[in-house]
Amino acid sequence: MNEPTANTTGLDPIVLMPVYEDRESAAVLVRRLAEQLGGRCYVIVVEDGSVRNPMQIADISEAGVAGEILHLARNMGHQRAIAAGLAHIALTYAPSAVVVMDSDGEDRPEAIPSLLAELETRTVDAVVARRGRRSETLSFRAFYAFYRVLFQILTGRAISFGNFTALSAKGVRRLAAMQEVWLHLASALMVSRLRLRYVRTDRGTRYFGRSQMNFVGLTLHGMRSLMVFAEDVLVRIGLFCSVVAASAVLLLGVPATSKLLGYATPGWFSTLSGILIVILFQAGILTFVMLMVAGTMRGTAPITAGQLALLIERIERSTPPGAWKPQPAAPRPAEPLSVEAVPEGSRHSG
Repeated sequence: MNEPTANTTGLDPIVLMPVYEDRESAAVLVRRLAEQLGGRCYVIVVEDGSVRNPMQIADISEAGVAGEILHLARNMGHQRAIAAGLAHIALTYAPSAVVVMDSDGEDRPEAIPSLLAELETRTVDAVVARRGRRSETLSFRAFYAFYRVLFQILTGRAISFGNFTALSAKGVRRLAAMQEVWLHLASALMVSRLRLRYVRTDRGTRYFGRSQMNFVGLTLHGMRSLMVFAEDVLVRIGLFCSVVAASAVLLLGVPATSKLLGYATPGWFSTLSGILIVILFQAGILTFVMLMVAGTMRGTAPITAGQLALLIERIERSTPPGAWKPQPAAPRPAEPLSVEAVPEGSRHSG
């Protein structure tokens, strides 16, 4: 597809990318971002606890753009690293746009102008990249197709995008206040009630090495996307379990009737009855487990500024001469004092 070759919009984005043991690819991406956006971007790298080859601030400054590296105190995983970065941006800056992308090259910087052009219309809060031509292996595509079908069955929604997203300031603030974003960014966007728009983009290829995401990691990633819709999944599985339980109860009448009429062979009644009772108990246990998952999700509060400070070990910043930098966030108003906190002498008498 034809994509703009440069950012001709009035939006200068903050580009947020998580990095874990992939410094070479991330450094290449920073240089390509500087070329693609003409230096009118601010790069925030969330260094997700790399120990062998962590990202260095020189990788940003040498590209000629301003930026910073958030060094997390521990490895938190891809989605939580993005969530920490969004929370940091919401507390620190007043951006006109934020672009979330992977750092390995599969999210192409050439697609950013298309996302920003849609975001500039002010009629949407988030523009997501819907994949066109893909570059994965056949086994990955088969697994992803199965995942999408399962996701639609369990949630009633279709998912066709990943992390590559352009967000407005409103979108950043809302996602930063949602606990769901710590599980799965794409699913959090779907439940956020933000105005979404889709832009078709082709997937790129990795700059260096191979993906560190194995089959177990992909499966866990898919399960987390379903956890965001825990209540919807609970309703659907609960209905299915109710049908199974009702069918098991009705079918229990078959061996009982056969036994009374003398048609049952020895052991047939007890075997079939036992199987149906086990199915009944399994249906009830599955419903209970889903109920607990839904309750756990709803009982989790968004992260606070104090908690975020504990997650970030240190921040390195670089602002080369003439490089663009976003405006800082406006100071938050002080919380009003409660009646008990007001000094006794300052209270007005009625």
